[in-house]
Amino acid sequence: MLPQRRGLAVHVRDLRAEDVVEAGGLRVTSGAQTFLDLAARLPPAELVATGDALLRAGALDAASLQRRLARAGRVRGVVSARTCAALLSPDAMSRPESLLRYWLTTSDLPAPEVQVPIVDPRGRVVAHADLGYARFRVAVEYEGRHHADVLQFGRDVDRYSLMAADGWLVLRFAGRHLTGPAAVVGRTRRALLSRGWRPGSRSS
Repeated sequence: MLPQRRGLAVHVRDLRAEDVVEAGGLRVTSGAQTFLDLAARLPPAELVATGDALLRAGALDAASLQRRLARAGRVRGVVSARTCAALLSPDAMSRPESLLRYWLTTSDLPAPEVQVPIVDPRGRVVAHADLGYARFRVAVEYEGRHHADVLQFGRDVDRYSLMAADGWLVLRFAGRHLTGPAAVVGRTRRALLSRGWRPGSRSS
């Protein structure tokens, strides 16, 4: 019998053995099942961020997600889950980076690369950009609170100086820019245009 308690919402799922895993002694839904369940409740950008986090934590992999979505039928949220599954990346290091990547990828701009290596004239990797367009030397960086740390700030100065010295244009975004895609997409578009990209070309 299902529990009946005020304020408690009960959700019923027909689960297979592979849809349940054990974590810390508790039986919980697998990463793939969790992603599918959340697809009915989260907006696409947040679903991509959640999927990225599951991949990053090792709780989800592309094969298991593909298997779960293949037998999902017409479950609520499955269309969003299938669309967003194609956009996931384990290389996104945080929710803000995932949001920026989602907004850029679903805009009319080229899809950004993730963790782009910055190479000096000797061929050495001297830094990595959160997101970027190697062809146009445009980097997109998210500045979280940890960047205010004195040591991290010093490392950032070195990194941005190295990137600029090698001809990279660096766009920096912060928490205030996570309310919507307008500023991120608009500024990235202007940067790409300044580097030779033209609308209608999706190539990076």
